Amino acid sequence: MKFDFLNYRYPSQRTVVFGHRGMVATSQYLAANAGLDILKKGGNAIDAAIATAACLTVVEPTSNGIGGDAFALVWYKDKLHGLNSCGYAPKGLSIEILKEKGIEEIPKYGWIPVTVPGAPAAWGELSKKFGRLSLKEVLKPAIEYAMEGFPVSPTVGYFWDRAFNIYKKDLKGEEFKHWFQTFAKDERPPRAGEIFRLSYHGKTLIEIGDTNGQSFYSGDLADKIDAFSRKTGGYIRKKDLEKYKPQWVEPISVNYRGYDIWEIPPSGQGIVALMALNILKEFEFDKKDDPLTYHRQIEAIKLAFADAKEYISEEKRMKVKTKDLLSDSYGKERQKLIGDKAILPTAGKPEAGGTVYLATADGEGNMVSYIQSNYMGFGSGLVVPDTGVALHNRGHNFTIDPTHINCLEPLKRPYHTIIPGFITKENKPIGPFGVMGAFMQPQGHVQVVMNMIDFGLNPQEALDSYRWQWVEDKKVFIEPDFPNYIAKKLDEMGHEIYPQVERGSFGRGQIIIKDNETLIGGTDPRADSAVAAW
Repeated sequence: MKFDFLNYRYPSQRTVVFGHRGMVATSQYLAANAGLDILKKGGNAIDAAIATAACLTVVEPTSNGIGGDAFALVWYKDKLHGLNSCGYAPKGLSIEILKEKGIEEIPKYGWIPVTVPGAPAAWGELSKKFGRLSLKEVLKPAIEYAMEGFPVSPTVGYFWDRAFNIYKKDLKGEEFKHWFQTFAKDERPPRAGEIFRLSYHGKTLIEIGDTNGQSFYSGDLADKIDAFSRKTGGYIRKKDLEKYKPQWVEPISVNYRGYDIWEIPPSGQGIVALMALNILKEFEFDKKDDPLTYHRQIEAIKLAFADAKEYISEEKRMKVKTKDLLSDSYGKERQKLIGDKAILPTAGKPEAGGTVYLATADGEGNMVSYIQSNYMGFGSGLVVPDTGVALHNRGHNFTIDPTHINCLEPLKRPYHTIIPGFITKENKPIGPFGVMGAFMQPQGHVQVVMNMIDFGLNPQEALDSYRWQWVEDKKVFIEPDFPNYIAKKLDEMGHEIYPQVERGSFGRGQIIIKDNETLIGGTDPRADSAVAAW
């Protein structure tokens, strides 16, 4: 399938990478090479994705872990499959319980924001349904790095140090001591270039491999999570883990200038990117570096987020149907609100009707868009003793307002920020793409998709390009290299522009696309990223 908007100019940061028999693109080079090794051992793109994901929990623990959630879009045998492996709130946690304790909002750290982790279940489910090698074999590279040690890469070292300083200040309870024992063994974070070992983490990966993930939900690992929770005032129990199953879901899409852009349905926020693209397709864009281009992108994202805040929850609980939010008529209605000046976004009324991302492809045509996260770096600050498992804090996205669609309820999944993307055309795969980074993610999806489709940039150029991030109201962050003349014009149009010194909050993306028989990869310069090609 010819991807007709490509060019192969040399970009400013890195050159685009070509492959044929296999490719892995992710935010840490050791993990990318681990995935490629699995391909060379006879695994397919799904095996490579699992290997890379597991390896990232070791070599980039600042962004994800075994105790986090995961989502995947898998192109396998001429069909796109969606996996939702995010967890729900414990049965024993409710708004009433929190209010009795005088708690008025969900905290970032501790047991309250901990939901059932879905990542180990995702690995087991993907391996069982699509994998060629055993999960035990696929986890070997991650186990080796955990047990034998790995050199801490520069970007990981930076965020490890930042997390340590935050946790040292904010985490005071006895329940948090295991985080420091695991990730700051000499009472300090490891420096870039140092060899670091996570032996308990390695033993846990061995147990997950031996049991195809079941130990985490109904075996010894589940017992350890339950015991730690009971001992330190937590809410999660083994019964919550035993009930958990990942969900195979039908991906959702909009057609953007002849290309179908795919996301996982709610409660994930992939629909935000699709709603924004559905608005933007009503405009014609003459050139990328035009203030009007950025103005319209920002306004579309604002409108999409306004709708998401009002309507998005678990799909079965939503009062507005996904298809209505993505209808052409609703996109046109929202587009009419975009004028020459920045607006304060409000939700419309449709008619009824801390994260890692990776992409893999093999020579047989299989492709995977995969994302997993602990949220806010290391997550809740809780590490289960003798396991290395850092538990995520995804429940922080709940509200305790009982009238809100995203309110906390037992066994309910929260609004979720992590989203994998995929592009097809005429029912043929173009390839996986993604940009991690909390609420930056749908904004990054819109920007890289438009960079390729509207402005003809190849995957590497699309990722290299400077980014903007809408934050709230009319507030917009821009990267250090964002053109000054565009920033000034956006300011005149009513946007409140805030230049940022570092690029860490603007997401880190990966793209693999297939052009006839050639795989073309791009990787983000904002991380220790690599495209490993074969």
